[in-house]
Amino acid sequence: MTTNVQGPSSEVHVGVVKAASAPIVSEHETLKYHLLGPSLTKAGQDTVDQQKVSEIIYNASKGSKYFNNEEYKDKNLTQKIEKILARKRQLERIDLASDLRRADEYIAELELSRDLSQTVVHIDCDAFYAAVEELDRPELKHVPMAVGKGVLTTCNYHARKFGCRSGMAGFVAMKLCPDLICLPLNFEKYTAKAQEVREILVEYDPRFESASIDEAYLNITQYCEEKHMDPEDAVSQLRNEVAEKTKITISAGIAANAKIAKIASNRNKPNGQFRVANDRATILAFMRDLSTRKVNGVGRVFERELDAIGVKTCGDLYPQRAYLSKLFGEKAFQYLMQCHLGLGRTKVQPAEEYERKSVGTESTFHDMSDKTELREKLRWIAEELEKDLTRTQFKGRTLVLKVKLHTYEVLTRQVIPPKAVRTADDLYIYALPMLTKHEKEIPGMKLRLMGLRCTHLVSTKKIGIDFFGMRQPSSADGEPSPANTNVDNDGEWEVWPEEEFEEAARQERQDEMNELERLSQEQDTNRSDPISAEEQLEEANRRHKHGREILPNPNPAYRGPNSSVGFQKPATNPVTPAKEEEPFWPCPICARPQSTNDKNFNDHIDFCLSKHTIKEAARETSSSPPALEKPLLGGRGQENSNSNSNSKSSGRGRPKGKRKSEAGGERGNKKLFFGLQGT
Repeated sequence: MTTNVQGPSSEVHVGVVKAASAPIVSEHETLKYHLLGPSLTKAGQDTVDQQKVSEIIYNASKGSKYFNNEEYKDKNLTQKIEKILARKRQLERIDLASDLRRADEYIAELELSRDLSQTVVHIDCDAFYAAVEELDRPELKHVPMAVGKGVLTTCNYHARKFGCRSGMAGFVAMKLCPDLICLPLNFEKYTAKAQEVREILVEYDPRFESASIDEAYLNITQYCEEKHMDPEDAVSQLRNEVAEKTKITISAGIAANAKIAKIASNRNKPNGQFRVANDRATILAFMRDLSTRKVNGVGRVFERELDAIGVKTCGDLYPQRAYLSKLFGEKAFQYLMQCHLGLGRTKVQPAEEYERKSVGTESTFHDMSDKTELREKLRWIAEELEKDLTRTQFKGRTLVLKVKLHTYEVLTRQVIPPKAVRTADDLYIYALPMLTKHEKEIPGMKLRLMGLRCTHLVSTKKIGIDFFGMRQPSSADGEPSPANTNVDNDGEWEVWPEEEFEEAARQERQDEMNELERLSQEQDTNRSDPISAEEQLEEANRRHKHGREILPNPNPAYRGPNSSVGFQKPATNPVTPAKEEEPFWPCPICARPQSTNDKNFNDHIDFCLSKHTIKEAARETSSSPPALEKPLLGGRGQENSNSNSNSKSSGRGRPKGKRKSEAGGERGNKKLFFGLQGT
């Protein structure tokens, strides 16, 4: 029987930092809370004295570059909060009736969008990396152990009782628990075990969504209807099947949407489940007393900003609703109101169907200042990024260079190449001037991290195209691409702004891991069994690279008519896998996509040029413009003087009976390609 475990976040915050809004705060109290790290809300730490943990971290890291950087960031945040409070005092002196009314109108609109018809489940493997290691070494189940040496990636529940947790420097964890056993990372082993779990999940929801290697979202509404099962029974069955077949345990949250399901999955860890009923009153009561930090998307920085204006729980948001957009922006206001109401997305789909916004890679290394070494490192990163772009089938129209100085300051620059880039040669050529500019601006520049990222992506998937540039029909024609649509099956928009906030929280955790790696390298010489810097860097880079590849969901297997799981028997005639779409080149004359075969491409251009030449010759020999040819516009909405002002064709739009490309496409494309406008 599972028990309800209350998380430590709100109690710790009161104990460690008594209100950033208080008139007097002892020096470094906010910093001590900040040093507790991004994993403060992890399960298994309800009995830990977090104030003692914060003191140990503070004293262990004091004087390091990491400490100095965290101190600098904490002071900046304190100054930002002072400005927020000053702004709030100004707002309190003016009439905000219109803002209050607008907020209430938005809340009313949100209520109309509430969907209580779906059952969404968030599953999270318990101490996943540690659990997988314990399968090979059962003796570790009964002692404190962790995975990751420089920085802990996870630890078992015995270690958590001492205050150890993911995202903690290894040497700090050893101070908290001297008997802690730390194992190196083995991502191949974890990926294989994760696939075993995924093969079970797909039987409950073929379109489940992987959130990371050890967590996923499922919509089990259809499954429960077909099997005539209660959601709690279905999830209990799922958890038992995972435990029996994979020998690891999972915890689950069951709710009406993904946001609440993720929060609920942390309630009865490990090896438990918690359901928030699909009832408005129950959802509002659940969110009312929930610490803002427990909501996915609220990190340490945002938590402290909210705390400063008196918002500690989601229930505290409502009285402040008139101020939120003025203090934090419109998106934050919308996101926070949805948190208050317990609203979130109900749509669950395979992770690979989401539209990808960027592809990037980065590398951590020892302080490096030699220009030759920096260029070699840049070249290596360009080659790694080419592999990732090839694998994901993208090119980038924008290239971003990220560097981290030895002082922990992060700098970025971006460039828009004249063409979309993918190859290592192009990536290096366009990134090098950005690196050179950094070197000129920062004499004696020392770097400890470098990365490249492509944004504004262009797909290189193969597309069937005929000679005339027309896309050949496929079995998928007529179906909207799941990755590019925001419309649900009912034709209504389902837009939730939490993605931006969740991504910011993820980036905050990643940045923390990066900085803790450096702290561990600085302090590791004091350990009795120091880890070499090379080992730590290798571990860090493997951790950065791991998890970026999104694997397609497994195919649901048919388990027979009496099976407790499985949707339907596979079709007798198996579906032929879709062919990979070919990359294409746009024709500079007609702008239609063409095959990348040189001969075919040149033949098509010759065809377009000859057709265009004939048109131009006919136009020159004609005494008057063709009846259906739209006159060249001298300005917006104004035609050349030789046009007939009484003609119906002189109105807006294109001439009747002509396609858009015929009416004006050739002129536009000719101007764009040759840089000249026909006369």
